[in-house]
Amino acid sequence: MSGEPSSSGNICDGLDDVEDYTRVNEGEEKVSWDRFNRVSDLMQKGNIAFRENRYEEAISCYSRANSIKPGDPIILGNRSAAYIRISRFLKQRSASASEYRPLNGLDPTTHAELALKDAEKVVSYRSNSVKSYILKANALILLERYESARDAILSGLQVDPMSYPLQATLQNFDRTPATICRRHGKPERTDDFDCTLCLKLLYEPVTTPCGHSFCRSCLFQSMDRGNKCPLCRTVLFVSPRTCTISVTLNNIVQKNFPEEYAERKLEHDSVTYLGNDFLPLFVMDVVLPCQKFPLHIFEPRYRLMVRRMMEGNHRMGMVDYCDCSFLSISYLRCEPLPDGRFYLEIEGQRRFRIVRSWDQDGYRVAEVEWVQDIALERTNGREELQEMANNAAEFARLWLRRAKEAAQQDRRRLAELLNAEAMMPSSQDPERFSFWLCTLSDRRPQERLDLLRIRDTKERLSRGLIYLRAEEQGCRLQ
Repeated sequence: MSGEPSSSGNICDGLDDVEDYTRVNEGEEKVSWDRFNRVSDLMQKGNIAFRENRYEEAISCYSRANSIKPGDPIILGNRSAAYIRISRFLKQRSASASEYRPLNGLDPTTHAELALKDAEKVVSYRSNSVKSYILKANALILLERYESARDAILSGLQVDPMSYPLQATLQNFDRTPATICRRHGKPERTDDFDCTLCLKLLYEPVTTPCGHSFCRSCLFQSMDRGNKCPLCRTVLFVSPRTCTISVTLNNIVQKNFPEEYAERKLEHDSVTYLGNDFLPLFVMDVVLPCQKFPLHIFEPRYRLMVRRMMEGNHRMGMVDYCDCSFLSISYLRCEPLPDGRFYLEIEGQRRFRIVRSWDQDGYRVAEVEWVQDIALERTNGREELQEMANNAAEFARLWLRRAKEAAQQDRRRLAELLNAEAMMPSSQDPERFSFWLCTLSDRRPQERLDLLRIRDTKERLSRGLIYLRAEEQGCRLQ
């Protein structure tokens, strides 16, 4: 990274140059000549790079020197100054510059946090040095922690009341409107606090490496159609798994506009936490309860749906292409892929009937009624059903044992049988067990649809046994 950032409107001062590393400022810890020469060479290269505005190269040299001689205040101070310069550069970089020369790497806040970490160590080592307080104040101002920055400046002035850099920094600090509004009152509500995608108050804001802030959900909804910044078109290497909310900006928005922020939160929760009788819908082939299978999500509308599902109740509805079958599913494992797609392992759960449905950001959401088998009112009828389920369970175990013996040479088939056996529900729940029994045999979509429509548990158990016997007979004939 090269190019000197503009100083207009800059409230930082006192970082015009870095310190040279000599034998004199080694301190109490003396090192061998060989070790000193290696550190000295790296520091010299780093200082040259810093003075030529190649800050990333300078940081690399300082970090290598720090690994040879850890905790040296000269090394840490110079590296802190380089981090501050990069953070200032990114914060002041215009959108047009980002469009023509896109950058990637750490965001301005992360650079400022690294600068503060080094600066605090320098203060602990050199509490009587004015520059250590200048470094700390600059890093805190970049993080918008203005009260702490002011304390650091005043601490530095106690060391040297006549220090011009500290006096100038304090004057610039006090003259900045943004600082004044945070110390003396509530900032005026302007569109500076709005997301440029939804044009509403920022909610869970994320700041990209190119310096632009968006609502977290808005940014990733935009990136579902391309991995570029919506404003400057810089290529972004961020994902929902690794991207964190900008804590400082989020606290400012939440503290100063609590009512509007509460409205944004309510709006976000309304599309994420739908309630027990509402489900987002995914269109797929007919699926049965107790059936587990992988799912690859790549369409932008369904990526958005899955992200909201992961934040909400972890459920969605599965419907077929003709809206004839309705089944809720929950995911067992969700793996976000680097390019924004999702790999899911899901399992069929309960049947439902759609009461009404509507479109929401490209996918459908439905209010549902849950469907169960018709209950048996007679006591002897329930006992007869339970006995039938127990007998079917014994037959299923025997069938599985025979099928596993026959599939010893077919690893894929053996894995399918072992997974099915692991998912076997108790026969004390005849309805769920009857669906599991039917998943042991591979049925055509129309047959699976008929099984979903059946509300008589006995009939479904009978069909499941018929399917297994037919499949076993077919294997013997082969």
